[in-house]
Amino acid sequence: MELKPDYRARPLLVFANGSVILEAFSPLAEQAMDFLVAIAEPVSRPSMIHEYKLTEYSLYAAVSVGLDPKSIVDVLNRLSKTTIPTKVKKFIHQHTESVGRVKMVLKDNHFYVESQFPDSLRTLLRDDVVRAARVVHEGQIGDDFRVEQVAVQEPMFGSKRTKASKSKSKKPLNGAPGTTAKTPPADTEEFGDFPAGPVELNIDGPIPTLEDEEDLTEAIETTLHPAAGALLSSFEVRAENVESVRRRCSELGLPVIEEYDFRVDTTLPRLDIDLKASARLRPYQEKSLNKMFGNGRARSGIVVLPCGAGKTLVGVTAACTIKRSCLVLCTSGVSVDQWAREFRSWSTITERQIAKFTSQSKEKFSAPAGVLISTYTMVTFSGKRAYDAQKLMDFICSREWGFLLLDEVHVVPADMFKKVLTIVKAHAKLGLTATLVREDNKISQLNYLIGPKLFEANWLDLAKKGHIANVQCAEVWCEMSKEFFQEYLDQPLARKRQLLQAMNPRKIQSCAFLIDYHESRGDKIIVFSDNVFALKFYANKLGRPFIYGGTSPAERSRILQQFRYNPALNTIFLSKVGDTSIDIPEASVLIQISCHYGSRRQEAQRLGRILRAKKQMGSGYNAFFYTLVSKDTEEVYYSAKRQQFLVDQGYFFKIISKLEGLEATSTVYTELNERLELLATVLVSNLDDDEMDLVEDDNLRYGDDDADEVDASTQAPLFIQRSSNMASLSGADQMAYMEVERGGRQSSRRFRQRDKQ
Repeated sequence: MELKPDYRARPLLVFANGSVILEAFSPLAEQAMDFLVAIAEPVSRPSMIHEYKLTEYSLYAAVSVGLDPKSIVDVLNRLSKTTIPTKVKKFIHQHTESVGRVKMVLKDNHFYVESQFPDSLRTLLRDDVVRAARVVHEGQIGDDFRVEQVAVQEPMFGSKRTKASKSKSKKPLNGAPGTTAKTPPADTEEFGDFPAGPVELNIDGPIPTLEDEEDLTEAIETTLHPAAGALLSSFEVRAENVESVRRRCSELGLPVIEEYDFRVDTTLPRLDIDLKASARLRPYQEKSLNKMFGNGRARSGIVVLPCGAGKTLVGVTAACTIKRSCLVLCTSGVSVDQWAREFRSWSTITERQIAKFTSQSKEKFSAPAGVLISTYTMVTFSGKRAYDAQKLMDFICSREWGFLLLDEVHVVPADMFKKVLTIVKAHAKLGLTATLVREDNKISQLNYLIGPKLFEANWLDLAKKGHIANVQCAEVWCEMSKEFFQEYLDQPLARKRQLLQAMNPRKIQSCAFLIDYHESRGDKIIVFSDNVFALKFYANKLGRPFIYGGTSPAERSRILQQFRYNPALNTIFLSKVGDTSIDIPEASVLIQISCHYGSRRQEAQRLGRILRAKKQMGSGYNAFFYTLVSKDTEEVYYSAKRQQFLVDQGYFFKIISKLEGLEATSTVYTELNERLELLATVLVSNLDDDEMDLVEDDNLRYGDDDADEVDASTQAPLFIQRSSNMASLSGADQMAYMEVERGGRQSSRRFRQRDKQ
């Protein structure tokens, strides 16, 4: 590839295999970054050099938000140091020309494949999978389609504008003081403006001038709409085959686009809710909503934002914009309560318009339209239900939903949870997640199950701007004592080896040292352990409270309230139940002592527990993330794999081989007899607590997310058999039998006669 004469002023290198390298230090980096996120998948984004990859799904997403192949190639060519390889141009055209030709729509509770191009529908019907899923109505023969004429409305957002109107639209809707966030911004630049005039760089050689910037911006903003009065052909498919049809369309090169023209929909009752005047959308939240509503319709797709960056507000704003009945699905009952609280906090929703469907609460909103919040498990449960639960499920299945909001959308590809997309009939779907990653490589299924990725934020960029905490990540190496390491090498049971790694005496000393150090600074600390035996042991040894799967909801609430508001309690211990369902914005330090193998998702989710923006937002680090690793064990391998996602986001892990001052201040397990006693305790321990945590933690019912990480022989069984007694089986573990005389001295007639005698 030959370099252009002004290559130093251009920030991109485009390679024939679809890889794109961005110089993050370039003056044009921010604009180029926004453009690349729209057309390519981020691979790695360290501080100076970013790598992206052009894929067929990323190009589908680009077209779905309004870009055309000519605009994509044109902008790449303007930003690239070299000419664009012919192979890349062909790849872009090949995977963008057919996007948008076919749509999946929901009408009268029936699914239709719809297109302006009958030839595209005929191509689909030649396929055995699609043809078998088609519903053939009476009188239809062969390729007969349902044909109707539609008048398409003008786009609400992102329409082409004159230069005069464009100059007036650069003021953000919700960013300036005194403005409110009633709806997503109508006129916001999709990718920002390129700087006017010469590009000033501190380099030698000619300085280029980027011309035609207005034309470039208009080319990016151009959206695809059918002409008014277009003829639409369609055929119906069975609801149970919708997933297979979407998948097959994607494989045939005709990916299905789902859009909901909610402004003209008169069939569904209107939900009268708006954002409160106190709501403020940050620029990246506005940008994500622009991607969803950029052509005046609600595009189905996925928004990826870091933990603590305001995903909930994005979801609430989308619901307030569509203004139709909304079903929100979460991963646990705690998340359901949090979503209900956030809807009440950010929107004008009334109690008649909001309801919850969990094992403890089975409500139905009384208004004609409303918001129902539930869990994936409640909706996809296939067994026999209680009467009130079945009535509510009938209510969910029998109606059309304007909006389906999927929290933690990375769990949807699991075989159990993907059924929710056929059970619930919704016009528009939005998936929210911080970690669009799965260890079983099923994450790509979301492209046809939900829709393309509409927006993904840069973690480090948000940290630099103060929207999330600036975190220092560190891996602390803890050398195993001689007696523990010998037992580790000789131990045949994998789960015992994991327990020996977690109970390493030097790890306990390091944990106590870090807790003392950060508590002296006034920090709030969370200590995570997947191993519940280790969790309880550490907490009891160090005199701190703990929460795991067996902790009652009331006790959880009490501990969390004390942690938030009691200055005397600055450290709590959590099992994996705290990975995604507990919001503790006060926490600024996290210590891991035991983890779930090499799960990159869990590592990022746990980092998210301390990512909330802190009050002391200075130039340095204001949050700390420690992983304690037993040296020369398999923890070293799994730790490196777990960190890969965060490293790709630009974080780096500082290796601490020795904690300064640990030897002088440590008071636990310094003597041999103490370590031998601890080893004996570990060897005779049972692992029932870990099984309880597995059973009661909703987050590990997601199926095969980490299937390729774990040997089947090391996993806990799905069903667990334990010996017990009648008191436990009857729920009377914490109860005592006591006789109480009821009604004072009013006994039966026979006993009163006996008393007289």
